[in-house]
Amino acid sequence: MALKVPAVAFTFVVHTLGVTALALVLVWTIHFRGGLAWEATNKNLIFNLHPVLMLLGIIIMGGEAIVSHKSLPFNKETKKVIHLVLHTLALALGIIGIYLVFKNHNESGIANLYSLHSWIGIGVIVLYGIQWIYGFLTFFYPGGSPTLKSESIPWHVVFGIIVYLLAVGNASLGFLEKLTFLENSGLDKFGAEAFLVNFTAIITVLFGIFVILSVISEAPAPVEDDNIHSSIYKD
Repeated sequence: MALKVPAVAFTFVVHTLGVTALALVLVWTIHFRGGLAWEATNKNLIFNLHPVLMLLGIIIMGGEAIVSHKSLPFNKETKKVIHLVLHTLALALGIIGIYLVFKNHNESGIANLYSLHSWIGIGVIVLYGIQWIYGFLTFFYPGGSPTLKSESIPWHVVFGIIVYLLAVGNASLGFLEKLTFLENSGLDKFGAEAFLVNFTAIITVLFGIFVILSVISEAPAPVEDDNIHSSIYKD
């Protein structure tokens, strides 16, 4: 059942929250944590790329890919291409973001995959990849039969939402984990940086909430013979 609210109303909030979250994480990593670098003597600068890329990729671009099917007043093929491109960029940035954590840990002599955040993170990127591959093969190339597409869409949507919710939850867990490490190392628990990190996590959660609200809201009027991807969200 769709909410009797136009999807575009929620997606405007999604866009605003996404820009805000990205700005906040850049302020944190550049202003408070010293900057971003692929190679550096200070290995923390390598790590700093991780939250930036994961937030920009899996959370923001992944969320925008989800809402694109409901908020954009384009025809079927145009929306499918936008959906695919955004998810492709999201997955690529997510893979790079995870690689940088391993790079940081290996060059710093820190153990890998010891935390719940890391375990869920690996699970999310694997599931995201499976979702992308199945979606590409079924809906793009070589493409499944009309029956297969029709039967796959509800599962594709539900699985995608589950993976996305796991990603948003794990992002919040990551902010908490890093902030806890910093506070245990002497960071003021009530200082500006601590408040910034917590606020960024809250904005990230709100972003995810409004992405889901856009999915269960009313789609705009279809253009031409708009596709089943739009109709699946209706009653």
